[in-house]
This record gives sequence, structure tokens and C-alpha cells, in this order.
Amino acid sequence: MTASQLTPEEEARHKAKMAKRKAVQDAEVASKTITEKGLLIVHTGSGKGKSTAAFGLIMRALGYDWPVGVVQYVKGAWETGERKVLARFPDLVQWYSMGEGFTWETQDKARDIAAATRAWEKTKELMADPSIRLLVLDELNIALRYEFLPLDEVVATLATRRPDLHIVVTGRNAKPELIDIADLVTEMTLVKHHFAAGVKAQVGIEF
Repeated sequence: MTASQLTPEEEARHKAKMAKRKAVQDAEVASKTITEKGLLIVHTGSGKGKSTAAFGLIMRALGYDWPVGVVQYVKGAWETGERKVLARFPDLVQWYSMGEGFTWETQDKARDIAAATRAWEKTKELMADPSIRLLVLDELNIALRYEFLPLDEVVATLATRRPDLHIVVTGRNAKPELIDIADLVTEMTLVKHHFAAGVKAQVGIEF
């Protein structure tokens, strides 16, 4: 159907329907009274896009000249597209790749714990930096899943972040305790992935 095929009655019904919807939306927005709050955001689930979404938030933040920080818990010094582009903002972006690869690659739990502990110390350092507005803790959920860090300490520290600091935590299998204190939790659901059809990770898409 094209616009010219709509009858006056159909146009009137649509207009009335949208007017009702707008009234509901306006009332919903008006009911929110908190104008600013540092959010704890969790991206989890088996689907692709958790870290990608976090880096998208970084790009948005940079549009407003926000200083941001990135701590990567599992991924090491990989050459990734997001790291290359964010390196162009040295005055606004602090990036720390503290991991040594996935635990099935290192096969050394003591080494993994040591790497995660260094990353956690860097995280606390950045949280204490009053200039940082957004902090991405990439794959922290993996470090918590394999018990590389004390869950209670991590949860308590994130819960008591300063009021103006936004933190994004990524990785599969987010702990229920982390989900409980988060303000926003998104679960990426795997529907279909090209890897299952034999397509390897590709430059510009996976990294």
C-alpha cells in the first residue's frame, strides 16, 4: 500500500492511534526524575556483539569529549580494529590489554589469576581517576566465571563506584550477583553464526 492509497478513515485511525501512543510515551518519560546517574551496564550471553556494543558506547562518549578507559581481562595485545581507531584519541582514551589469552590457551590457572589480578588493580586505579567518565571492563565476566578474582570484592567495588562513573562489563555467563547490582543488563542471544558454517574470524568483523 502506498500513501496515496490510504483512505481518510485509515489516516484518521492511524493518527488517533499514534496520538494515544505518544501520550503514553510522554507520561512514561515524565515519570523519570533522575537526570544523571553513573550506570553499571552488563553485556552478556552467548551471542556475538558484547564487546562490540561496549566499544560503540565508547565512540558515543568520545563524541562528547569524555575521557574513557578500557581494561581487557582476557584478550591480550591483539591487533584489533577498535584498538587501532581508539589509539587516534590518546588524549581521551586509556587502553590496557592485561590478559594473556583465553584460559584454554594458557592452560595455567596461576598465570591467569596473576593476569586478572593485575587487570583488577588497573581497574581500581582507573575507577579512582576522577577524569574518567566511562570505563569498559572487557571480558571481566570470564575472569569471574573461572574464579580468577574474588567475586565479593569485585561486586562490592563496582557497587560503590562514584556517582558519575559509567562502567560496562562484558563477557558470557555474567554472575547473578553482578546482574543483581547492575542498572542495565543485555543478553546477546545466538541465533546463527557463520563460524558454525566454517567461516573463520575475519579482519574488520571479529577483530
